[in-house]
Amino acid sequence: MGSTPSRRAAGPTAQGTTSATEHLTGPRAPRPTLPAPTAAAHFRPELQGLRALAVVLVVVYHVWFGRVSGGVDVFFLISGFLLTGQLARAAERGRLELRTRWSRMVVRLLPAAVTVLLGTVLAAAVLLPEGRWNQTVREVVAAALFLENWQLAADSVDYAARNNATSVVQHFWSLSIQVQFFLIWPVLVALVAMVARGAIHRFHTHLSIALLGVFAMSLTYSVALTIINQPLAYFHTLTRLWEFALGGLLVLWMGRFPWTREERVAFGWVGVVGLLVCGAVLPVGAVFPGIAALWPTACGGLVLLAGVTRSRYGVDRLLTLGPVQYVGGLSYSLYLWHWPVLILFMAVREQDGVGFFGGIAVIAVSVTLAILTHRFVEQPVLRRRIGVRNAYRLGALGVAAVLVAAGCWQLVTVQRAHTAPIGDAAHPGALALVDGPPAEAPLLPAPVSVYDDWVRVDQWVCAPMAQFPSDMCVQPVAEPEKRIVVVGDSHMQQLSGALIPIAQQHNWQITAILRGACPFSTASEVVADEPDCLAWNTAVADEIAAQHPDAVVTLASRDVRPGLTEQTPPGFVAQWWRLHGLGIPVLAVRDNPRFDFSVPDCVQQNGRGAEVCGVDRAAVYADVPPYEQRDDVPPNVTFLDVADAVCDGARCPAEIGNVMVYLDDNHVSAAYSTSMAALVEDQVLGLFDW
Repeated sequence: MGSTPSRRAAGPTAQGTTSATEHLTGPRAPRPTLPAPTAAAHFRPELQGLRALAVVLVVVYHVWFGRVSGGVDVFFLISGFLLTGQLARAAERGRLELRTRWSRMVVRLLPAAVTVLLGTVLAAAVLLPEGRWNQTVREVVAAALFLENWQLAADSVDYAARNNATSVVQHFWSLSIQVQFFLIWPVLVALVAMVARGAIHRFHTHLSIALLGVFAMSLTYSVALTIINQPLAYFHTLTRLWEFALGGLLVLWMGRFPWTREERVAFGWVGVVGLLVCGAVLPVGAVFPGIAALWPTACGGLVLLAGVTRSRYGVDRLLTLGPVQYVGGLSYSLYLWHWPVLILFMAVREQDGVGFFGGIAVIAVSVTLAILTHRFVEQPVLRRRIGVRNAYRLGALGVAAVLVAAGCWQLVTVQRAHTAPIGDAAHPGALALVDGPPAEAPLLPAPVSVYDDWVRVDQWVCAPMAQFPSDMCVQPVAEPEKRIVVVGDSHMQQLSGALIPIAQQHNWQITAILRGACPFSTASEVVADEPDCLAWNTAVADEIAAQHPDAVVTLASRDVRPGLTEQTPPGFVAQWWRLHGLGIPVLAVRDNPRFDFSVPDCVQQNGRGAEVCGVDRAAVYADVPPYEQRDDVPPNVTFLDVADAVCDGARCPAEIGNVMVYLDDNHVSAAYSTSMAALVEDQVLGLFDW
């Protein structure tokens, strides 16, 4: 994703009258002679051009290449450059006026952001499939509160959210980080000013040391977290602060190095060329914001160091052209509009890309909306010179309007979410494969709630394992007849929905030990050699040995896709042998099919019964399961083949018995899994011989 372009010293929505700062000098100290580009606080047209370049890169890479350009990092750098300079000058004058500064931020940021959010809510409610409504409402609320980055960070470590579709407001993550920066940076500078106690030379030194500290700590944390958990690092505020700090250090020190014109010409071209190729050379979305993010920030810094060279060969000749300056002035609104327009366009066309002419249409609509927002929202509000109190009232009113709109949408979502219980005559689910299809009735789970239809073992009594920081959840049963451990990945979680009603009927207690994308094996099957998955599996095996349950239920196979890719990995068998050595019976469940599209969205877009939303049984399930082809399966293992519970003789459809079989592209819905209980109960009891 790109970042929100900053457009004046403290915010991204002001006109092109942004000010840069010279190095800090006190009112009584002589001002040293500085190179022309940084001699004083003045309008920097090349900075406006840099904004234009960054936003164009963000838009082009998003629309036509489906990649991240590194523009977010440039905008963070610019924000740090401008705000630090403005705060430093204010500190020199002894007038930081934090409340006034924050009120200006509200005036610059809120009007356009609220306009885009309200417009997006209205358009998304009409154009998005209902299955995406819940997620969108949550993220709209987070975006309105400028917490979208933390919402996405939470989703990045929530396995159940990993299949979320790309949100129409996901791009607000960068604006959220900028707002958080705008809130804390003035406080940091104020604290430094208090320590310096009015001595300008000391203030410059103290502020430089403070920014160096922020830079070093944030960059170190960014590199470490990117290695450990890159998706979380990408949206984390603390992994991005070093980019703002780098901009602040640049504005404090750039005037102290009198570069020659030729050097600055070289800086400018190296910076621009580096920015142009950054997104093409680096997989930004997969490796940022670690050490690789120094590339775009360094390139942006070089352009700022170059300044206005007044050379016929300088890149500033391009960056200061009238059309480029105009795009720079639109950068904030253009950034806000291009993403929802792009996502809604793809949703309407039911495609993952837009093509060349579709991209032109997306950009044309985005630019038009940006011009209208800039002309009729941003500029009028800025011209009114709203006071501090009115600014806060304006901000509160705008946020409230978005929250009310999201709340109304959520009420509609809740009303559509529940209509009838699973298992009644109209919604037999899996039993329809035996008893025949019922009369058509509303499909359950409802489209607005199907994505959230997980088997909620997390609502049981949960506590961490002894040897790994991961919960195991125990079904509360006072005096169980049998104790069963269900272990594996999220597919085992969902398929256990068929076992839970059987356990309740026969007074068994289930302990669920589950980890997304990590089936029970001696190897990491999904992500090769993933350390956490390997450690988790080792800890789980020890936990099962310590508990010594009456039986273990786990997957018998994985990767059931078109092309007959289903397999029973050796790591599965190795774990079964260990349990055999402990005298623990194993019930191994055959996996369900996977698709390369969202099944609920397909049904909503193509209608119920659409052939395109299912798959031929012969394309995913071989007549002989892979585990039956192995000659090393221990005698403690019995198998439960669910192929007949999710497919008929010829097809594996998207819906059976008026119940959605899948909640996304690969997980069986809790509703359908529960309906399978009556179909497999005799098999389960017979396999266990209980």
